[in-house]
Amino acid sequence: MESHLEVDQKNKLVEIQVQKTEYPVTISIAAKIVSYVFHPLFIPVYLSWLIVKTQSYLFGSFTNWDKTIFIVRFGVMYMFFPLVSVLLMKALGFISSIQLRTQRDRIIPYVVCMIYYWWMWYVLHNQPEFPKECVILSLAIFLASIGGLMANINMKISMHAIAAGIMAAFVMMLGFSQDVNFGIYISLSILLAGIICTARLVDSNHSTKEIYWGLIIGIFSLLVAVNFT
Repeated sequence: MESHLEVDQKNKLVEIQVQKTEYPVTISIAAKIVSYVFHPLFIPVYLSWLIVKTQSYLFGSFTNWDKTIFIVRFGVMYMFFPLVSVLLMKALGFISSIQLRTQRDRIIPYVVCMIYYWWMWYVLHNQPEFPKECVILSLAIFLASIGGLMANINMKISMHAIAAGIMAAFVMMLGFSQDVNFGIYISLSILLAGIICTARLVDSNHSTKEIYWGLIIGIFSLLVAVNFT
């Protein structure tokens, strides 16, 4: 059961209990699995793998080992470092839960991850051997972290939805920027974005507003990155 503070007609601050919708066990379990498999920390790694596998011509000067290192680099900067940082914050008492259940818990992780994301964009931007698409993705992730931090002032915006918005917009950008048939990937990315957002509505206490705004921030960040790269 969720609760929030509200001012009643007598101008008193009271706690309002909101009943959370109960879902069948199978749906709740499926939503939890989706939430873990498509966690925001993993999606940049998935996208880096997608670029390497479907856009191999962009990596013409890369050996197979170089491509593997490229994916590992994404894993280190977008998954390993943020995860270790959150675990350290929990151990030091800076946050109350590694699941970042409150807006307050999310402030420091947002700021720390912004540093990692900015550094990744800076490195890719200044190394011309990396494809432009990778630079766009890294800039979009950095901008989305800024948007998420700003939105966190007013609402506990869904990080999963932000990541899903970036994913769908990025795959669509890849598809529309080339002549090859990319329709299956675009369809899958949109379907996955819908599944991820639905899973968060089931498995978390996010409101539809927090989900929708997460998608908007993710998509808008990618559009801005395209125009400034």
